[in-house]
Amino acid sequence: MKIYTKTGDKGTTALFGGTRVPKHHIRIESYGTVDELNSHIGLIRDQDTGEHTKKILSRIQDRLFTIGSTLATDPEKQKLKSGKDRLSIPKISAEDIELLEKEMDKMNEELPEMTHFILPGGHQSVSFCHIARCVCRRAERLATALYEIEAFDEAVLQYLNRLSDYLFVLARMLSKRLQAEEVKWIPEKS
Repeated sequence: MKIYTKTGDKGTTALFGGTRVPKHHIRIESYGTVDELNSHIGLIRDQDTGEHTKKILSRIQDRLFTIGSTLATDPEKQKLKSGKDRLSIPKISAEDIELLEKEMDKMNEELPEMTHFILPGGHQSVSFCHIARCVCRRAERLATALYEIEAFDEAVLQYLNRLSDYLFVLARMLSKRLQAEEVKWIPEKS
């Protein structure tokens, strides 16, 4: 299988189901940003985060591929097909969302109470989490914009929302484990 197809040379790309759309379409921006997020999660997974966190991050990467598939599917093509010809896309489950919530709850038990906003940084691994959190928020914004135009499974939006929270808590946990300073944002007086 060749990587290049030349079918996108004029600025269009195919959705799952065959429909061609411009490469700047909100649907492409949405799943492209999820793909970017997945790469950042891989970068975090490559850090010294511990085996348990690596397993969770691998699971998150798998779920992000599921989300990308959902966002890359032409909803009309999915509706038109039936039976064994219907496009088969995995779903984000309530358990996927609950996993993120349980992981956050476990980490929060070990963390000091947050009394201020925290400035990103302190250690490279922590910064990678904050970058991924920001990309996740962008993915969520794009997905919600797409959802207003063409609805899809709401669990995708819920997962992206929880994932950005998870990445924030993970950044705090890594700060603690790595003994990195958590810098509180205290606004300067004018």
